[in-house]
Amino acid sequence: MTAQEAAMPAAGQRETPESALPAVPRGRDIQVLAFGDSLLAGYNLPRSEAYPAQLEAALRARGIDATVINAGVSGDTTAAGLQRLDFVLDGLERNPALAIVEFGGNDLLRGLSPSLARDNLDAMLARFAQEDIPVVIMGIEAPPSAGSEYRRQFNAIYPDLAEKYDAALVPMFIAPLIEDRTLVQADQIHPTRNGVAAMVSSTIDTIAPAAQKAAADE
Repeated sequence: MTAQEAAMPAAGQRETPESALPAVPRGRDIQVLAFGDSLLAGYNLPRSEAYPAQLEAALRARGIDATVINAGVSGDTTAAGLQRLDFVLDGLERNPALAIVEFGGNDLLRGLSPSLARDNLDAMLARFAQEDIPVVIMGIEAPPSAGSEYRRQFNAIYPDLAEKYDAALVPMFIAPLIEDRTLVQADQIHPTRNGVAAMVSSTIDTIAPAAQKAAADE
């Protein structure tokens, strides 16, 4: 896979009044990097129906001229994401105005150490901070079956790192899929096209203000 293929263009929870945010000049395109695993890559979906593509359409519907780059790779753990981060950034013509970081689901499915997931995500966010790229963190929560101690450690990762790096946070990226199981594919994990649409709808109020601010700061 080339650097360009790894970052090929395709196309939340807190509400912030958009009137209080700086206006984004029309025609000024900003790049948003969607960096994550299969939930961003669009597992078993056409690329045009994946989260980055649907998010781009939602941002443009709000008057934000954004190109959302799909840099999701199915199966990636936090360790794999960290390993390819420099490769992805080096493959872009310019740094993105905003990055969406979504990892941890595969660590959770494999029962990998929460402390390792924390360290890997911390290193990713430090790298983005080094490049002055603001971040929206897509959080995920461990299920009760993971055990109380594992859940305590894992669930704390995302709010802790969001606070550390002053990043916007979507606490539970896959909440719509948990609430409505008709939105998942037959594997009972990945979203359908409608599932992706629901995820975009539940996260746009976090991402749009972050994108507006990033555009104003460019």
